[in-house]
Amino acid sequence: MPLLILLVIIYASIKKVNSYNSFCKGAKEGFNMVLDIMPYICAIMLAIAFMRYSGLGEYIIKAFAPVLNFCGVPSELTEFIILRPFTGSGSLALLQDIINTYGADSRITRIASTIMGSSETVFFVSALYFAKTSAKNIGKAVIMMLVVSFIGVILSCLVCQIL
Repeated sequence: MPLLILLVIIYASIKKVNSYNSFCKGAKEGFNMVLDIMPYICAIMLAIAFMRYSGLGEYIIKAFAPVLNFCGVPSELTEFIILRPFTGSGSLALLQDIINTYGADSRITRIASTIMGSSETVFFVSALYFAKTSAKNIGKAVIMMLVVSFIGVILSCLVCQIL
């Protein structure tokens, strides 16, 4: 890291750029971006808390379990798969529970780990990106991201089945 910082300072000196002012300007823009996206992040956090504490999450899990089983996804991963598009840290905590419950070398854990590494928190990323753009068809983009995420889940199960 110190070498990288030194290289940036040397490059800025060669290009005759005031690196301190550039850093401060970038930090200010980053802070403003955090303020812009904070309401979206808070809304997502509230929605997740609502789903968990109201019991709605349990009903959603029960509704999706037969569909996921039909697609070859183990029912033990239903909550993890539903939670993954909403929260990265929540799904990471759930992955830790899966590892503790089924063991690090189990098929369930391998599938969950593959899903964790090959998918993204759709709603968080959507809130982050769409907060800074003037996109109008956000719903279509979110639906497409969820479809692709589900395809990734099925492919993760298939890859873990083959290997």
